[in-house]
Amino acid sequence: MSRLIRSFLLILLASSPMVLAQDISGDEMRSLDGQVQEVKSDVLSIASELGNLEERLLYPSNTQIALFVAIAEGEAFRLDAVQVEINGELATHHIYSYKELEALEKGGVQRVYTGNVATGDHQLTVTMMGKLKNGKDVSQSDSFVFAKGIEPKALGITLGRPGSVSSSGIQVGDW
Repeated sequence: MSRLIRSFLLILLASSPMVLAQDISGDEMRSLDGQVQEVKSDVLSIASELGNLEERLLYPSNTQIALFVAIAEGEAFRLDAVQVEINGELATHHIYSYKELEALEKGGVQRVYTGNVATGDHQLTVTMMGKLKNGKDVSQSDSFVFAKGIEPKALGITLGRPGSVSSSGIQVGDW
């Protein structure tokens, strides 16, 4: 008899989770789904706030500098890479993919660098490498001086083939 009772209890215990899962109604599932979506939304909001806080801590406004690259309108050359130095130190180097070039040629702008510099005058050296429409390789470099004040600084680097935008094909200005 004890063997029969043990078997009955084993079957009862094994089936109880299924009974509990079946007892959850559709309304309760929808309520649970809504709660999960609300938690996801809260997590994404917190992640966004943390990203903003991290940027403010890493790049305070009184030392922040951002560099943007654009291609001059109507240029007939293919940009391969850009290298930027600030005060003789490498700030960034970027090799362009086909999709990035396509976006730049359609008027897009790319932020290539965000960093910190002290207030005062600084030297910016920009080197671009690419190919002209006739297949000839081109590599141009130019230096510029910019003044960093207390406010965040945004500089735009406009690239074109040599002689089109400027003598070197590189133009830098405040944005």
